[in-house]
Amino acid sequence: MTKGKNCNLREKILEEMTADYSNALDKNFDLAKQLIKITKDGKVDILHKDKFRGKEQILLYLIGKLYAKEAGLINAEDVGNQELMDELGIPKGSILPWIKDLRDNRKIKQVRRGKFAHYSIPINLVEKTLRNADKKLRKAE
Repeated sequence: MTKGKNCNLREKILEEMTADYSNALDKNFDLAKQLIKITKDGKVDILHKDKFRGKEQILLYLIGKLYAKEAGLINAEDVGNQELMDELGIPKGSILPWIKDLRDNRKIKQVRRGKFAHYSIPINLVEKTLRNADKKLRKAE
């Protein structure tokens, strides 16, 4: 392959195959604010919480944490099991299997904080998760 063809291919790849997830929070802001609110101390409140199953609540909570970090309200977007149990009101016996399922299906990623596991949602799943939640909410109305 000649240098010109390599350059052409590079340009095609960059134009047509690359995805920019860096603006996912900004792009989905209007949708997110219909589903999530954030307090001044970085706590996340899921609106219409009763309409979502446990795993959906976890995902929305983690998205809220991304927004809270972006706003400078917290230092890290990842969350431990205890915070999820306390803030969502979900017992340990329910939350642990849901976390495992979300992790195994690559819907959340695990981060080690000392001896504890913390979780966050990959930025590339924010839009899909918010759209699915919005669709479910509209169906319920």
